[in-house]
Amino acid sequence: QVQLVESGGGLVQAGGSLRLSCAASGRTLSSFTMAWFRRAPGKEREFVTAIIWSGGNTIYADSVKGRFTISRDNAKNTVYLQMNSLKPEDTAVYYCAARPADYGLSNRQVDFGSWGQGTQVTVSS
Repeated sequence: QVQLVESGGGLVQAGGSLRLSCAASGRTLSSFTMAWFRRAPGKEREFVTAIIWSGGNTIYADSVKGRFTISRDNAKNTVYLQMNSLKPEDTAVYYCAARPADYGLSNRQVDFGSWGQGTQVTVSS
């Protein structure tokens, strides 16, 4: 099991940027495929992006393509989500999640067994 802690959320104006971090402990990050999900007010949690253990392959939800970038630094046991050109509809609690690297990329919540507690991102118009 790996423990995940998100940080970097906050309040930003539309068009602005934020960078979220997800720090892992308990296991080495290179053993995991990592992902970000989000839950907007009154909505179900949804997939945002995922990255394989090496960082060599990523997938994104259509709603964030071209604006968000996922990256990882296995030496620092940290995954990042750079969010640019933020919109009010990006307002949500953002969660990082992990699944064993052997299973590859996925955009399904049920495939991820470890979750952080979430960090709030609020985008004002």
